[in-house]
Amino acid sequence: MPSLPRWKRLGSRASAAHRRLQLRHGEGDRQHLTSLEGLAALSLDALSSVAYGPEEIAIVLAGAGAFAVGGTLPITLVIVGLLMVLVLSYRQVIAAHPQGGGSYGVAKENLGERVSMLAAAALIVDYVLTVAVSLAAGAASLASAFPVLAPYLTETCLTGLALLTVLNLYGISDSARVLMAPTILFVVCIAGVVILGLARSRPVAVVGAPMVVPVTETLGALLILKAFSSGCSSLTGVEAIANGVPMFREPRTVRARRAELALGLLLGSMLLGLAVLIHRDHVLPREGVTILSQLTAGSYGTGWAYYMTSIVVTLGLALAANTSFGGLPVLLSLLARDDRLPHLFTLRTERPVYRYGVAVVGVLAAVLLIAVGGLTHKLIPMFAIGVFIGFTISQVGMVRHWWSLRPPRWLGNVLLNGIGALLTCVAALVLLVSKFREGAWVVVIVVPLLMLLFVRIQRYYTEVGAELGTHRIPAKPAGPAETAGREKLVIIPVGAVTAMTERALSAGLALGGEVVAVTVCSDSAGADRIRGQWARWDPGIRLETIVNPHRTVVHPVLEYVRAADETGRWVIVLIPLIEPRHFRYRILHNQRGLFMALVLREHLDVVVALLPFRLKM
Repeated sequence: MPSLPRWKRLGSRASAAHRRLQLRHGEGDRQHLTSLEGLAALSLDALSSVAYGPEEIAIVLAGAGAFAVGGTLPITLVIVGLLMVLVLSYRQVIAAHPQGGGSYGVAKENLGERVSMLAAAALIVDYVLTVAVSLAAGAASLASAFPVLAPYLTETCLTGLALLTVLNLYGISDSARVLMAPTILFVVCIAGVVILGLARSRPVAVVGAPMVVPVTETLGALLILKAFSSGCSSLTGVEAIANGVPMFREPRTVRARRAELALGLLLGSMLLGLAVLIHRDHVLPREGVTILSQLTAGSYGTGWAYYMTSIVVTLGLALAANTSFGGLPVLLSLLARDDRLPHLFTLRTERPVYRYGVAVVGVLAAVLLIAVGGLTHKLIPMFAIGVFIGFTISQVGMVRHWWSLRPPRWLGNVLLNGIGALLTCVAALVLLVSKFREGAWVVVIVVPLLMLLFVRIQRYYTEVGAELGTHRIPAKPAGPAETAGREKLVIIPVGAVTAMTERALSAGLALGGEVVAVTVCSDSAGADRIRGQWARWDPGIRLETIVNPHRTVVHPVLEYVRAADETGRWVIVLIPLIEPRHFRYRILHNQRGLFMALVLREHLDVVVALLPFRLKM
């Protein structure tokens, strides 16, 4: 059998590599998820919120005295009711948007550019806060079991954040198989806390020191609204399955809707179970431990099961934080494709990883964690607002979708999504008003600033596109007849007579036209010396020497090239660069060539080319 030509073999190899890359990225059938796998991969963010949601309700109510903490149960019942409405609404989103029903996509399709920018800004805030809140809650859970870590909450958070950032920069797969075991362990441990706690007449053990909480408020409507708004942090992540419908196996819509319903039932059951235990056992905030840690000790005691549950909760929260490292870089890439963020966010490595997006997540989360000292309750006022803005936009977009298409039973769908939009809008307003002075004002400032950023960047790209003529056919390139009067001049900056100089001159001659070498010396003696070496070598190419006593090279070359460019010739500057075999040796060589190329491109309209000279060491 005759062998294929070389170009065909290369093409086949490239195609095979491309197919492997697609499979790695989740395009193959084996990488699509069943309902159970999708639940494991996409629900940990929502499920892990039980570690801090009920506690935030109790902390707020404790401000009115110990008796007020009993209100945790009725407030949780209202939150679970809102959860069920959201779950049913997002099942409708899944049916209508099987390509992925994120609030940004829904708003872009149904509500226009401005609303989609609002959705994107809210999502960015939500993703960053998800990382910060999950890591802060995880550090608190770990410190409850290991009190020696209590003074180092910020350091613990930053250590976990650095680990997640490095792993995601390197490229790890946030697959269902990785998340299956931690998700099951998390659910089993929390279910064990609820079931054993309800089966016992009183707590087995008590952990933490009593904490005096000053009574500063009365149990009125305002305090109840504040507690409700804090508890709504338990609803974050409910939309994740609707966003990830394309990840499911066929029939995708059926499997995703099933996973969404399972998420609602699991999350609602855990929230209610923990709230019943808090109400029955009169659990109050205590020094050095979380309320979930108290409930765990009350159910399991302080033996190995207590420590294992604390570690599982910390792991679950860390992996919940990791979901933002997968979601936010993708959102940033979508915004970049829509010309609303810098295009570098679309760049992806072969693994594949959006590294610029990952870096942004890590930096912003680190700033937040340092600002609040790694304390969860200081992040919560900012947390849920972005989430509920996204909820409201998504539901309003679905109302517009059903109203426009009017398929069978569209009126019922409009009613369901309309109720969801109303409830989430009211919840967002309650969150904003009740938490404004405690930190919600930050979101009020950041979201419009992000929208302004999107608008300015999009305007810039629009103007650049007009100048480049991206939407019109340009004139034909100038042919030989039109450029006959313009000669080509290749300028090669050199520093000495070396093998690299010989290679650069050979490349310059291959380009055609006149070739001239230019060197800059600090004094006349140096200029005479290199002219002598050049004469002995006699490469047949003219050498121009520039004497500059200021010992700078870039500016004299810039002025020389500028003078050549003003003659009307086609000017090409060919800059040879040393490329060591090992990256660590690059610091041993000056980067003057790169800097020279940058300066030339910034100031002149000439062709600048870099010619690497690769070393063997």
